[in-house]
Amino acid sequence: MAWVYLIFAGLFEIVWATSMKLSDGFSKPLYTTLTLATMVVSFWLLSVAMKTLPLGTAYTIWTGIGAIGAFVVGIVWMGDAISAVRILAAVLIVSGLILMKISS
Repeated sequence: MAWVYLIFAGLFEIVWATSMKLSDGFSKPLYTTLTLATMVVSFWLLSVAMKTLPLGTAYTIWTGIGAIGAFVVGIVWMGDAISAVRILAAVLIVSGLILMKISS
């Protein structure tokens, strides 16, 4: 069950990172509120997952899900640049996440 909490924590991290961008420096109340609320949920789910998962594993997976998710959201919905080097970097992050899961 800890892995489920961790995955959802990572998904909420994607939401708060995206809404933080959309908040325009916390000048838009709706996105600012969404950012803060999803941050709290993300951190809470991470803390629940950390009750049974090792710190290094939980934190690495959480940040990896957030990083890859924000990378994809940025490219698909926000027009961020895409290049072979950026894709390679994302593949390396995913590879590290898989290795971290296998080693747990």
